[in-house]
Amino acid sequence: MSTDQPRPGPGEPPENDPFQKPQEPPAGGAPRNSAPRENGSPRNNAPHSGDSGGSGTGGEGGAPPPPEGAPPGGTSPSWGAPPPGGTPPPGAGGPYAGGPSGGGPYAGDPYGGQYGVADPLAGMPPLANRGRRLVARIIDAIIVGVPVWLIMTAIVGGVDFFSTDGEMAGRQSTISGVTLLVYLIYEGLMLSSRGQTVGKMAMKIRVAMLADGSIPHGQPGWVRAAVYSLPEIVPCCGFIFWLINVLWCTWDKPYQQCLHDKAAKTVVVSTETGPRPGSA
Repeated sequence: MSTDQPRPGPGEPPENDPFQKPQEPPAGGAPRNSAPRENGSPRNNAPHSGDSGGSGTGGEGGAPPPPEGAPPGGTSPSWGAPPPGGTPPPGAGGPYAGGPSGGGPYAGDPYGGQYGVADPLAGMPPLANRGRRLVARIIDAIIVGVPVWLIMTAIVGGVDFFSTDGEMAGRQSTISGVTLLVYLIYEGLMLSSRGQTVGKMAMKIRVAMLADGSIPHGQPGWVRAAVYSLPEIVPCCGFIFWLINVLWCTWDKPYQQCLHDKAAKTVVVSTETGPRPGSA
């Protein structure tokens, strides 16, 4: 019985060829030459004494292949190496990350619960002073209410708002309804087009979307105007809701929103340039 080892097949280098490159394992971790030969003899994957980089002991002392999924020539970050770019700053992944000026409520969900940063107002213009908001409403009420009252009085006749007479009550309801409708149209158009009414322009404040600070074009502007004006049509209860609505901004934190602001997801900010009061 012959003890000669089978010769390499056609096109294969000799087993001990000193010029053969070491067989590197593929990325999956399985040895490249682990499949048996056609004649049944397994391939020898250990480095040989004549191979470059071998230890001369038939494969002893060779470095083990990297674990599966390891990047070639390096160490996976999950094995202890720091991730690219270093450690992220605190709060970088919060719901307000990525906004202008290094964060702020102009990114992410404005009603996400936790603010994720020390100052939820960072990155947004200064909030409007409540006194200016009140004066702006008074200016708008005069601009709309006085002309409408004069026109409607000329149409339906004089009105005594302290009278309980049925006819006078009808005139009062007519004038009040028309005034509210005109005010709704006035405010909806102004907010949707430029984020300001005439009163807000005079007070140098404007309405902005809480999410990104943009003008409340379309639906948000009309929703804000409707929630402010329409409930007053309901007798008695409408006035109570209106009063709670306009006073809500006095205790709301941190955005000083009235209920109509919350419905439209808007805030009232100052148009004057300069840092926000109290900010570093």
